[in-house]
Amino acid sequence: MKKISFKDVSNIVKAFFADVKILFGRIKSLLRTLPAKIKESRLANVDFHELVEKMQQNSGLMIFTFISAFLVMLLVSLAVFFINVKGPEKVMVPDVTGKKLTTALLEMQVKELYPKIQLRYSEIPGDEGVILDQTPAAGSIVKGYTRVSLIVSRGVIIDHVENYVGEKIDDVRLKLQTIFAGSAKPFIIIDDPEYKTDQSAAGTILEQDPPKGTSITDPVTVHFVVSRGPNYEMVHIPNLVGSTVNDVLQQMARNKLVFDFTSHVAAGNEQPGTVVKQQTFDSDTARAYTRMPVEFALPSGSVSNNMYGIFTDQLSDYPYPVPMKLTAYPPEGDPYIIVNFNHPGGSCSIPYAVPKDTVLVLSVIGKEHKKMTVR
Repeated sequence: MKKISFKDVSNIVKAFFADVKILFGRIKSLLRTLPAKIKESRLANVDFHELVEKMQQNSGLMIFTFISAFLVMLLVSLAVFFINVKGPEKVMVPDVTGKKLTTALLEMQVKELYPKIQLRYSEIPGDEGVILDQTPAAGSIVKGYTRVSLIVSRGVIIDHVENYVGEKIDDVRLKLQTIFAGSAKPFIIIDDPEYKTDQSAAGTILEQDPPKGTSITDPVTVHFVVSRGPNYEMVHIPNLVGSTVNDVLQQMARNKLVFDFTSHVAAGNEQPGTVVKQQTFDSDTARAYTRMPVEFALPSGSVSNNMYGIFTDQLSDYPYPVPMKLTAYPPEGDPYIIVNFNHPGGSCSIPYAVPKDTVLVLSVIGKEHKKMTVR
């Protein structure tokens, strides 16, 4: 049934008033010419003049009659209008979950329902365009022209294995964790890698299985061959005796040696806050990431509002040196990084000179490993 709009009703009422106005004009004209026409008719012997005067005297009654008729007609029109112009009929929401979007839209069109589409990645390969969820739920009774929210699958995030050769394995792990964050089952799983000596930087992916371009229909386990780095890379041994904490931290950042720091309270002629002893070697070079004990003479209390000490932690043994950093969060001011360095794991020690109540945080491969407050 075609809907009757308010504009249609307004036009009908206007037309009705125009017809009533024309009708009153014709009646008035007829009353004026009626005596003359009666005199010319064969019924002139009837006293129509008196009849017309009576009609004119009762014109108020006639007007009341016309107004009453108009009001009755108006009420009838309004009643017909509100009977025909009623709200949309109630319908049952169809179950479109699991169906293709085109099929769902056709079913909703029959019910005079409108879709509100939202896209979301799925965990099932090949389900692009499938309805994952709907609101209101199937079977709900709603008015026609109601909007129904449809969650539509845009497919899986990754549908094939990419080329990871040449990338750092830690970067690949982090990227895949980010991509599949919140997924019940990630589609790419990294197996325990195989390490071998290579001239490439430690942690570089040398080979992968399956190869790039492999389609993903089910979760895939990827096997990597990773460089352990050159076994016999030689590095220069620095002379740290007399160096301050800041000097030693700079050496840690740029030197491929593992410094095992210890300390004692400065005594005698020892300069507080400096290195007083280090291991000696037969040569001025050593293999990369060789451990070298270094001993500090530290002040017994604070110096220039700084507290001195050695931050220590026990780490897992890694197949190759991994990136680490020590960050300071002072009680006042912004946090700052004390040192960035690579470390193969095991015992780890870092000298520091920071204000009291500073919080020190050691991060390994971007994750917090240990936290302590300087007292």
